[in-house]
Amino acid sequence: MISKTLGNITLSSSPVHLVITALGSDRAGIVNTITRHVSQCGCNIEDSRLALLGGEFTFVMLLSGSANAINMIESTLPIKGAELELLIVMKRTPTGSTPVRHEGFSLAVEVPDSPRIIERFTALLTHHRMHIAELMTRAQPGTPAMLSIRIHAYGSSAKDLADLEKNFQHLCVELSAQGTLQADGRQETERL
Repeated sequence: MISKTLGNITLSSSPVHLVITALGSDRAGIVNTITRHVSQCGCNIEDSRLALLGGEFTFVMLLSGSANAINMIESTLPIKGAELELLIVMKRTPTGSTPVRHEGFSLAVEVPDSPRIIERFTALLTHHRMHIAELMTRAQPGTPAMLSIRIHAYGSSAKDLADLEKNFQHLCVELSAQGTLQADGRQETERL
């Protein structure tokens, strides 16, 4: 990190990090318009996720850039978002995408759909002090309607994972679910 002091102001060359979420109606070219604006402001997209939910899309990005570039995106993106009829949320983050060392695992479940199903599985992970890094769900129509749940999570010890596996199997039996819980071999999960 290079820093220079001018009077009472310290200028730093360390990148500043900003998390942005854009939400709006899906249409061709919208993601390109957003990424072009980010580039024109001098920011770099370090990580991103996009999801289509119904007719809406949500686009989450971790940006890095100089303090001036981040200031520019913070001041201009709300205006661009209004032009594009997007809801924009921004938050600075102090460290960017610092990798976290962990024992990771993946959970996959197919379960008859009903209220509170997703909450039952996230509560199980919370009870075992696990951190959810990714969560994807999809309802499948039919008789009965089914819910597909995919979670990537991580914890701090093999003992926690062994206890979690036992309780996960009990929950699957209780809910008439088919599920798997397996170590996935990842060594890093990036936190936004």
